[in-house]
Amino acid sequence: MPIDPAMVTTALELPGYRIVRNCGVVRGIIVRSRSIVGTLGAGLQTILGGNITILTRLCEKTRQDAWMQMMAHGTELGANAILCARYDANELMRGVTEVLAYGTAVVVEKI
Repeated sequence: MPIDPAMVTTALELPGYRIVRNCGVVRGIIVRSRSIVGTLGAGLQTILGGNITILTRLCEKTRQDAWMQMMAHGTELGANAILCARYDANELMRGVTEVLAYGTAVVVEKI
């Protein structure tokens, strides 16, 4: 059964639950590059200033995909919650970025 998104937190604990098993570190990793269309569109948006919506959408989609992979990894390990969830990002080469979502997969039960 997939992990309920409400059971994923950046905190060290889930109020009302206790940890009964630590399943280990889980992660989701996505490596994305900008398309030529996206690069040109973002370049045009920078001329006008403000929010670069093309890149905002790309970043949000990439983070969402990494998050979903992390949750799937937790499910594979038998977890029903993920604590200490975090993101990290690195530029691997010009225009290519890695986004990593990671946390600690646990089994919790209601107190």
